[in-house]
Amino acid sequence: MRPSSRVCARCATELSQYNPDVLCSLCAKTGGAPSVPDRAWRDEAVYEALSDWDFGEVLRLVRKRSGLSQVAVHDLTALPQSFISGLERGQKKIGSPTTLLDLLNGLGVPSDLQHLLLVPLRRNTPNTRPGRSVDAALPWTADRMVTSLEVAIGGSTMKRRRVLTALSGAALTQHMLQATLAPVEAVAASGATPVTDALIDSLQGTTDALRRVDATSGSGKLAHTARTHLQMLLHLLKNGSYKEKHGSRLASVAADTAAQTGWYTFDGGDHDAAQHLFLGALRAAHAAGDASLRAGALGFLAIHSYSVGDPRDAIAAARTARQHISMLDAPALNAMLLTRQARGHARLRESRHALAALNEAEEHCARGRGEDDPHWLYWINPGEILGQTGSCYLDLGQPAQAAKAFGAARDVLSTEENRTTAQFLSRAATAQMRAGEADAGCAIAHDVLALADGIQSARLDDHLRSMLTEARSLVPGACGKDLLERGSVVMRERATV
Repeated sequence: MRPSSRVCARCATELSQYNPDVLCSLCAKTGGAPSVPDRAWRDEAVYEALSDWDFGEVLRLVRKRSGLSQVAVHDLTALPQSFISGLERGQKKIGSPTTLLDLLNGLGVPSDLQHLLLVPLRRNTPNTRPGRSVDAALPWTADRMVTSLEVAIGGSTMKRRRVLTALSGAALTQHMLQATLAPVEAVAASGATPVTDALIDSLQGTTDALRRVDATSGSGKLAHTARTHLQMLLHLLKNGSYKEKHGSRLASVAADTAAQTGWYTFDGGDHDAAQHLFLGALRAAHAAGDASLRAGALGFLAIHSYSVGDPRDAIAAARTARQHISMLDAPALNAMLLTRQARGHARLRESRHALAALNEAEEHCARGRGEDDPHWLYWINPGEILGQTGSCYLDLGQPAQAAKAFGAARDVLSTEENRTTAQFLSRAATAQMRAGEADAGCAIAHDVLALADGIQSARLDDHLRSMLTEARSLVPGACGKDLLERGSVVMRERATV
């Protein structure tokens, strides 16, 4: 994926090689788009249909009252016109979280009516079942946010084993809907410990310091340290003395810390516990009213979904996250989320959608950092986009293209991101081997084994084992034998750390 010599006719941003048009994807989406007027929603029949989740009737009524054609609804939602027609006639049903979120986001349900969409969730949620205080269907209060994180880190009296099972599909969609639609409750308390700006800054500094250690040396033992740090934040949220302003800041730090703790936990191989930390981070970001942190938590959930869950959930999470930040100047955050979406499409072998998302990610990245891009997203750069492109091609069964993308990534990846570089290079070695370039793959594999020294990461271990497995079947002769012998020694050493 080399830099393109063509630029957008409107904004002069470099165009991706995958974009044949004269406008970049961002400019192509602006200007002259249809919309649903507010008056179209102001009818009792619409309210009833929203409360019943009768989306065919919602669509029929809103379209009729706004004068929009089915083609215009397609332009708004990106749903096929045949599906729109069938949904209105009751012949089609919404069968996936992605379709539901595309419809709701495209139509633009007014904020004062969004609570109606939560009615069916609560209508079928009895309060007597164990563990319901962390159920996504119940109102998202500050107290439940704290409880959800306590359960995720094992600090609640609630039986943790009952709730720490992986979520997917409808259960995960409930969290996405609540994060999008639920009202934000003020976070304030009148406990014993005064919470000041200086204290919050110090707590955020600890979270940032742990993040930097992870980037260079891997998660290692960070998960335990991060959990201890998160417990302190939860103690302050419950027992501190603060008004709404400091409460929102404290919830933001808790969201960032929970997401990072989830990441260290995921990198350590405990995938279910990591997912619940990501979900707790999503609740905390919602309580803080922080759209960027909400998007960040959804981005982590997308990684979980395309890595060990359902790739369709990854696509839904990434799309929902982008809706949260649609009003922000955050090209780097958009680029990151688009790579998550692309990975989900690639896992499903949806080549066209994966490459389209990567094209848009590249264009966002070319714009540089925006005013609203968060400080914790310092690592988005062309090397990251190229590395994710290589990973997508590998999942799509195109190893030669993957090897090309990984090769370009290696030239521009940050020298400080050792774990990321090692993971991408392990995939690059695999891509070369699958493409029939055994010697090149073997050489890269030796580089990876050297780079992995000192990086503690269960995910990297998985990548190394996969790379060595490929070498066992694809790299013949002395080259393969030397690599496997060295790899065996390295993996034994890593197992004893």
